[in-house]
Amino acid sequence: MAQEKVAFIGLGVMGYPMAGHLKNAGFNTTVFNRTTAKAQAWADEYKADFAVTPREAAQGCDVVFVCVGNDNDVRSVIFGDDGVLASMKAGSVLVDHTTTSATLAEELAEACQEKKVHFIDAPVSGGQAGAENGVLTVMCGGDQIVFDAVKPVIDAYAKQAVLMGKNGQGQRCKMANQICITGILQGLSEALILAQASGLDIEQMVNVLKHGAAGSWQMENRAVTMAQDKFDFGFAIDWMRKDLGICLDEAADKGLELPLTKEVDEKYARLQVQGFGRMDTSVLIKAQ
Repeated sequence: MAQEKVAFIGLGVMGYPMAGHLKNAGFNTTVFNRTTAKAQAWADEYKADFAVTPREAAQGCDVVFVCVGNDNDVRSVIFGDDGVLASMKAGSVLVDHTTTSATLAEELAEACQEKKVHFIDAPVSGGQAGAENGVLTVMCGGDQIVFDAVKPVIDAYAKQAVLMGKNGQGQRCKMANQICITGILQGLSEALILAQASGLDIEQMVNVLKHGAAGSWQMENRAVTMAQDKFDFGFAIDWMRKDLGICLDEAADKGLELPLTKEVDEKYARLQVQGFGRMDTSVLIKAQ
């Protein structure tokens, strides 16, 4: 499998190290990034190739990975004369790691089918650190046979990759993931505010609570930094708001209300107005 030719489209804080893990795992890797200088820097670092269009990057590849910003960004690198679908060969696999709407995943699956290309929607969780350390969780939607074929490639940067069902189900699983994160951060924010007002030692409190029923990744990795007023790392609220918008749209489509998700989204919106858009999601504590 390691001799397969792959392409990686999008070299942001996630894509750059993910593509690096593919190259280090022995895959023949070509990258594309909208800012060509970044693709050139990656190619220099990993002694690999870069392309000046998505189409060129995808030429002759067995698997093409995409990890960009939002639904429209995905469309811009997949469709059109310079998009990856213009050059992908029959039988190859397109894997979209971008967090998008489930409807886009279904749209892409149909478009790929017309080109005799397989499609997997595969949003990830684990953040920049997870990408750099190659321990991402990948939630996939698609056919079992296609997933089984591409999983050994995804394993280059994942500690866990699971097929959740048909195309779109990977994205719906990611929606649930984001809702859980915001709910935990809301509870953690309120707990810290009470703890600080009560004079508790925050590090000591976290060390006690993290081993019990209140324990979570957010508590273990963000509670102390939240108390220290540090928010200059991790996943920006600009991106979380994009994701929560997807969650709320999906809920509305199903006639559901998500009151906590809506409340936290509104708090993040206020924080954006205050200039905190690029801060980590744990800055939610400032909105309480």
